[in-house]
Formats: sequence, structure tokens, C-alpha cells
Amino acid sequence: MFLFIGQLIDFILHIDDHLLEMVNQYGSLVYVVLFIIVFAETGLVVTPILPGDSLLFASGALAAGAQKLDVTLLIILFFVAAVLGNTVNYAIGRYFGPRIFQIKSRWIKMEYLERTKAFYDRYGATAVVLSRFVPILRSFVPFVAGVGQMAWGKYMAYTIFSAAIWVVPITLLGYWFGNVPIVKENFSLVVLGVIGISLLPILYQAVKGFFAKKVEEGK
Repeated sequence: MFLFIGQLIDFILHIDDHLLEMVNQYGSLVYVVLFIIVFAETGLVVTPILPGDSLLFASGALAAGAQKLDVTLLIILFFVAAVLGNTVNYAIGRYFGPRIFQIKSRWIKMEYLERTKAFYDRYGATAVVLSRFVPILRSFVPFVAGVGQMAWGKYMAYTIFSAAIWVVPITLLGYWFGNVPIVKENFSLVVLGVIGISLLPILYQAVKGFFAKKVEEGK
């Protein structure tokens, strides 16, 4: 397990080098690999640690630098993978959610499902869009939206919108800036920066919750 995590971290930090190796080794089949990674990261709740933002950025950079990938095709593939992944994740949550809450347990109560439904009736659109830019949440929110039985049409509209504003800008940023000398020479730091920025919303909510709890305890 630790070996796998170490290999995954190395892949993410040196994703530009690993992608180039994959292109040299697999040729056009690398498009299939990239599609599967993005699909799995957005479509399966068990694979939230797969690279997302960093993969889009590095792929765009590789398309500009080595010119062995087509940036337009990358954007189309990433967009389809992101929409399809969210759709499958939602369907899994919608199918299994009610069945999970039928289990008699002190930890699983029907009222939790009702609260989830109420949340997605009110804030679902915002959650779907914002989670697209946050690792881990990107894998869980579609599933929970399905559990909460968010309206299908509304969910798909915001899924398509969020996929577009996630895939296109990040891939093009990599394409435009990934091969700038200072970026290319410090690619691992840039990747860490991309990941760090994407984690800021989680950190903000954690800090906000911590101080809110302290205020409540002080009353």
C-alpha cells in the first residue's frame, strides 16, 4: 500500500516526465489511458487520489512542447470523460443510496437521506460546480448528489457546465505556460502549486468550522 502511494506521489510530482514516457511507449493509446484516469477520478468514489488538475495541466504542456499530443483532442476527451464520470457516479449514488438507507443501523437513518435531498434542492448546483475544482470532493459530490436524488436535468446541466470550465482553462494554461523555461524547470513545484490552490476551499472550510466551533464553545 505504501509502495503504491509512493509511486503515485512520484507520478504526480513528475507527471510531465511520466506522460512523455507513456507517449513514447504507447503512442496514440495514451489518449485512452488519459481518458480512463479522468473518468475514474470523477466517476468512482474509490479513486479520489488519482491526478486531476495536474494531469490536465501537464497534458496541455506536453501537447505544446513535444507536439506529440493534440490539445484539441485532449480537451474533447477530458470533457467527455469528466461528464461521463460524473454521470456514472451520480447513477451509482442514486441507485445504491436508498438501499443503503434501508439498512437498520444507528449510523444510517432515513432522516439523513432527507437532509441530503433538502441540501441538494437548495445548494446542489453550487456544490456540483465548485467541487469540480477541488480534489477528493470531485469524486464524492456526484455520488452524494445521486444519493440526494438531485433533479437529473439540473444535475446534468451543471455537470456539463462545470466540466467545460474545469477542462478547457486548465488544459490551455498548461498548453500556453507549461513550456515557459521557469515553469518547465520547476514543474514539480508548479504541480504542487496547482494542487495547493485547488485544496484552498477545503482548508478555508476547515478553518471556518474550527473557529465557529470555538465560538460556540465560548458561549
